[in-house]
Amino acid sequence: MSEQKDPRVIIVGSGPAGYTAGIYLGRANIPNLMFEGDQPGGQLTITTEVENYPAFPEGIDGPELMMKFRAQAERFGTVIKGETVKSIDMSSRPFKVTTTAGEYTVPAVIIASGSTARWLGLPGEEDFYGKGLSACATCDGFFFRDQEIAVVGGGDTALEEAIYLTNFASKVTLIHRRDELRGSKIMQERALNHDKIEMAWNSTIDSYVPDENGNLKAVVLKDTTDGSTRELAVTGCFIAIGHTPNTAFLDGQLDMD
Repeated sequence: MSEQKDPRVIIVGSGPAGYTAGIYLGRANIPNLMFEGDQPGGQLTITTEVENYPAFPEGIDGPELMMKFRAQAERFGTVIKGETVKSIDMSSRPFKVTTTAGEYTVPAVIIASGSTARWLGLPGEEDFYGKGLSACATCDGFFFRDQEIAVVGGGDTALEEAIYLTNFASKVTLIHRRDELRGSKIMQERALNHDKIEMAWNSTIDSYVPDENGNLKAVVLKDTTDGSTRELAVTGCFIAIGHTPNTAFLDGQLDMD
């Protein structure tokens, strides 16, 4: 496909929202250019099977789904570049978009940069993505039916994920680094009184333990009060410590909460 010389819209981000924007712009005969960013395809590229997206009754792998999104956007003329947007000058029109490879001017910009799940940052953590480690209970909870799993966190997100996961798991251990939760009182009561949820107070994950196939079989917990460690046998672990919006490149250009 020949590259557009004068795109009228730049799309920042290549997840479902970005590709959908490209499809709609293309069908409206509006030339558009997409910058993929640091994670082409977005968070679905680190998800295994997706079962809650319409039209795939048997489920579909996250990376495969995003390739279909990409192909459809390209079919309608979206030009996709493997660059990351570093900044956007919105002080005057046309906007000036600076990427890792150059500068572009364009009348309109669509921000579809999404967010990035916060992980623990442990050595080798990425090796367990899709192999027992997840940041999305609604995406992956079904795959842990009748298994013992863990959730890391102490806020409402962690409590909601733990409660949701009891619909599938035989037992959920909620791992929290302190001796009290930060979530709302009603969510605390629901979690603490749930017969499938067990608390691991004053604990952090020190490392992940793989089985012979590289899948998660346990986590090593470290006590935050005395430094002692113990192994907790789980086949799934959900990190629920929040997400970081991918909006740093807009600092000073737009009001953000």
